[in-house]
Amino acid sequence: MSVYLDASVLVALFTNDPLTARADIFLRANPLVLVVSDFAAAEFSSVIARHVRTKEITKNDARIVFSNFDTWTASTTQRAVINGADIIAAEVLLRRLDLALRTPDALNISIAQRVGATLVTFDKKMAAAARAIGAVIAKV
Repeated sequence: MSVYLDASVLVALFTNDPLTARADIFLRANPLVLVVSDFAAAEFSSVIARHVRTKEITKNDARIVFSNFDTWTASTTQRAVINGADIIAAEVLLRRLDLALRTPDALNISIAQRVGATLVTFDKKMAAAARAIGAVIAKV
């Protein structure tokens, strides 16, 4: 079984975050195939860059986080590349008027479904929307 890690989980794994312990426990308890998309990696990078701009971390600390992330993803995860079908699938989800989804969340859900992975997220709204469409969500 494979699990798709969204940016909320990735940030928790690589920063001092209130959800770090939960992310660590989940990964240690579930020796699964880990999937990280290039889109989730970009979201992760955006969060780290925002932490630098808001002076929560230094540029040097951010470079270390990026290096650790790159090494870990290269050695531990499968990388999923976003494609046009993911964007179309996300658009379909966004056009459903019964789901409270943002574009990044719809893209993450679409990628996870395409690669056949269980979605792992700390975003409660995203998880609720994913459940509503029948996506498989891990309990973290």
